[in-house]
Amino acid sequence: MTLRILATGGTFDKHYDEIDGQLTFADSHLPAAISRARVTLPTTFEIVIMADSLDLNDDDRNDMKVICQQATETAIVIIHGTDTMCETARFLGKAKLPKTIILTGAMIPYEIANSDALFNFGFACGVAQTLPHGVYIAMNGQIFHWNKVKKNRKEGIFVRA
Repeated sequence: MTLRILATGGTFDKHYDEIDGQLTFADSHLPAAISRARVTLPTTFEIVIMADSLDLNDDDRNDMKVICQQATETAIVIIHGTDTMCETARFLGKAKLPKTIILTGAMIPYEIANSDALFNFGFACGVAQTLPHGVYIAMNGQIFHWNKVKKNRKEGIFVRA
């Protein structure tokens, strides 16, 4: 089995710009996360887009869908921003691809202390190998089916819908 990992940006991949005092995008943290998590499964890594998920649209989601359709791998992890992760999961879920697609991300950027990024990434890689075909969100130790999840913005967590 080979695992395909797609980067789309989101909080996971944000960098702190010390000059401007803002979170921005530069290179993806995923190569370092793959190494640091000691993922021994062969992986294929691809950057789809580096954007805040609030800036994603259905054209971007369609690009993700096409990449997933064309992938030879049947296990795919998509690193995605949490603000519109549910929308992308629904878009991909409705496509009914014969793949196991896991969306995950972070509430705190990878490079910031106490980030949940590495845990969520490792968890997503693990469940991508075991779940049946379908689209899921894997966040903070929980798995949610694409059409039974919502983000509780007040608490900053995902819950069953």
